[in-house]
Amino acid sequence: MSSMAIGQAERGSHGIAMMCVGVACLCVNDAIAKTLGDTYSPIQILFLRNLIALPIAALIAYRLGGSEALKTYRPAAHLVRGLIWLLAATLFFTGLTFLDLAEATVLIFAAPLFITALSAFLLKEPVGWRRWSAVIVGFIGVLIVVRPGAGTFQAASLFPLATAVLYALLMISARWVDPRESVWTLMLYLVGAGALLSALVCPFIWVEVQVQDIWLFFAIALFGTAGITLMTQAFRLAPAATIAPLDYSALIWATLLGYLFWNEIPDLATYLGAAIIIASGVFIVMRERNLEHTG
Repeated sequence: MSSMAIGQAERGSHGIAMMCVGVACLCVNDAIAKTLGDTYSPIQILFLRNLIALPIAALIAYRLGGSEALKTYRPAAHLVRGLIWLLAATLFFTGLTFLDLAEATVLIFAAPLFITALSAFLLKEPVGWRRWSAVIVGFIGVLIVVRPGAGTFQAASLFPLATAVLYALLMISARWVDPRESVWTLMLYLVGAGALLSALVCPFIWVEVQVQDIWLFFAIALFGTAGITLMTQAFRLAPAATIAPLDYSALIWATLLGYLFWNEIPDLATYLGAAIIIASGVFIVMRERNLEHTG
């Protein structure tokens, strides 16, 4: 094997490891948010998380992207993306106060389905019958998890589902950012815009922070920033088709954390729906990779 092939394989393995650790960090982030949600509003949690994370994000952007990563050519685009992200996180954290951690996580898995559907309508990108079929099958999986009309239906499940739609819109909105800006610029200004926008609401919903919770706010900032950074770097090191499916490992961590801290055990329907959603998402990723290679 040539040294170039060995180097690519090593980068790929590093990317896989970073993605797995990054996903685990974001699951811990969600578990902390669920804990804090008993006392504080999602907006206050997001404000303090972003405020603490902002200097960390700036340092990461500068170290990995240089001084150029600190500049933006389209601040309005970042402000809109920050608003979308703040709404998405607020809805998800709200859902966590009512739902099991694993169930809320499963519904977020629908995001790739919405990305495919929205790209067809908003970006006018061609989506063939195979990917549309995968989207439809994936939504069947969503219905199995949510179970509308059943006695076990929870209206709160609509919160993470709406989060998945907004997350898909956030991914598509990356097209609005100036192409000269790096992923580190996007990360920095997403955190900054989130801190700024949430600060506007905080005076109306502020609850005095209890001393015993301070470390949790630092922890959520640390794990949230680490998760996003590691996952971003993973996509830079390895092909998206290899990395993207690893996002579904979040179900393992969410199930484990939910059981350890809240004695939550997802039912069979949740796992069945998750399997269908994951299979559809993986198919879409693999199909897009094949189209890129043939196109």
